[in-house]
Amino acid sequence: MKPLLRRVNGILLLDKPAGITSNGALQRVKRLFMAKKAGHTGSLDPLATGMLPICFGEATRVSQFLLESDKRYEVRAILGVRTKTGDAEGEVTETRPVPVLSDGMIADVLERFRGVISQVPPMFSAIKYQGKPLYRLARQGIEIERAPRAVRIDLLELRSRGEGTLDVEVRCSKGTYIRTLIEDIGEALQCGAHVGRLRRTEVVPYQAADMAGLDLDGLQALFEKSGFAALDQLLLPVDTPIQHLPFVRLSSAAAFYLRGGQPVMVPNAPASGFVRIYEGSGFMGVGEMSGDGKVMPRRLVTGSALPVAHVPQEAAG
Repeated sequence: MKPLLRRVNGILLLDKPAGITSNGALQRVKRLFMAKKAGHTGSLDPLATGMLPICFGEATRVSQFLLESDKRYEVRAILGVRTKTGDAEGEVTETRPVPVLSDGMIADVLERFRGVISQVPPMFSAIKYQGKPLYRLARQGIEIERAPRAVRIDLLELRSRGEGTLDVEVRCSKGTYIRTLIEDIGEALQCGAHVGRLRRTEVVPYQAADMAGLDLDGLQALFEKSGFAALDQLLLPVDTPIQHLPFVRLSSAAAFYLRGGQPVMVPNAPASGFVRIYEGSGFMGVGEMSGDGKVMPRRLVTGSALPVAHVPQEAAG
């Protein structure tokens, strides 16, 4: 007999340990919560640690906003060594002597990679070619030509340096491959490089302090001590990823029609764009303004309106 699964709604900021895939971490957390539905937002390599937002239940309806948000990383670059995967898990493909590098030389190179830059995605990535992830082809020794992509690097700073290592902090747009960034920096330093250590500290709007203590072992210990009630207390409300969006508050009548799929008029609402929708103090989901004063349903939560992160004090309409 299958165990009875729970309806869980909310977002858990897991501190993913090294040595496990993002999906592996997701499945462990999902089993621990005995949740009916859960998904993660933005994969981390097995080598990487740090923030992995896990969306339960209705939170999956706003997960796209986390996938598209900016990220922050702490990275250790190992100079003089290139690997097949661009990180410490891959076999070494090339070694080169590391030249004498002054702080000024390193600063000049890092400056080249700030702003909007072009990256060629690595073969060891989940990008699909003819329906197959590139990493599967790479493991077969097959290399496919990849088109360069534009990404944005808002922060790239040297935090410390050691014998053949650079510790840098990166804040970047979605779709940035940190392994590729470090490899490209290594080439600019004329010695090659790979990622030796990688930790994600932010997934906007969440910061490192928001996930303190929430690793897999900590979750298991908490459950064994205090059960599901304690785990559920760790969940952030479903609307926390979209606090940057303007909001509208609907009457019960307007909410009824919106749930039926009909656009509804909202006086004094934003002219266009996505909005978060509330019925009273309950979160209904995400809508889009149509340009004629009406909000159209886009991603509504099912059932009754959910508790929220911050109850809006003034309605947009």
